[in-house]
Amino acid sequence: MISKTAEYALRAVAAMAAQKGLPASANFLSEKTKVPRRYLNRVLQDLAAASLVRSRPGPGGGYELAGSLDAITILDVINAVSPLQRIRECPLGLLTHTELCPLHAELDKSYAAAEAAFRGVTMRQLLDSTSPIVPLCDVS
Repeated sequence: MISKTAEYALRAVAAMAAQKGLPASANFLSEKTKVPRRYLNRVLQDLAAASLVRSRPGPGGGYELAGSLDAITILDVINAVSPLQRIRECPLGLLTHTELCPLHAELDKSYAAAEAAFRGVTMRQLLDSTSPIVPLCDVS
């Protein structure tokens, strides 16, 4: 349902959140999230353009979250890099379909439900989970 880019962005945000405010280098994030460095750079640029992440240049610099873990939702991260594609009109371009056919209407309902679910979970909730496993990344 979500793109690989969105998955990578979620991993990167989780890894930055686990750093508790310390900047993380792209090399560190790539290693911890298992995301190829070149691809990760593009993802980080998209997250920065969406004001979810900021970068600090120079020694001791790196990437860090720009907002509160309580304010950043899974949907925010997904929308920053690869928004879910809702179905607003007939994907086949059929002129007789002035509204969505039953199949596309049902598909769009499932996309709407996914959006609502992702909107309802913050990064804080993910990281404060009772699970001993850090979400989406290998932070040790």
